[in-house]
Amino acid sequence: QVQLVESGGGLVQAGGSLRLSCAASGTSFRINSGAWYRQAPGKQRELVAAISSGGSTSYVDSVKGRFTISRDDAKNTVYLQMSSLKPEDTAVYSCKASSGTRWYWGQGTQVTVSS
Repeated sequence: QVQLVESGGGLVQAGGSLRLSCAASGTSFRINSGAWYRQAPGKQRELVAAISSGGSTSYVDSVKGRFTISRDDAKNTVYLQMSSLKPEDTAVYSCKASSGTRWYWGQGTQVTVSS
């Protein structure tokens, strides 16, 4: 059974940093591509960042230059480094990852940025 376990969320002041981790478990599941989504209260879920199997990355405009998505194949983990955080970054962040055949979701982690 495949599980994605997220960690690293929490409360931070505006201007601060957090690093989210999305670790995959499952005997035969190796992360090939990954993405981070977020959903703020009363808003639709949005794609924040994605990384392809080849390592190409993409970001929503609002986080460009502040967030970095990366993948550690040895640890089978996808990361989201978040810097210069703003109150509007407050949301539940969820990871999605694929081994190339199907996608799986993590349970989500809360990020709260205080002003």
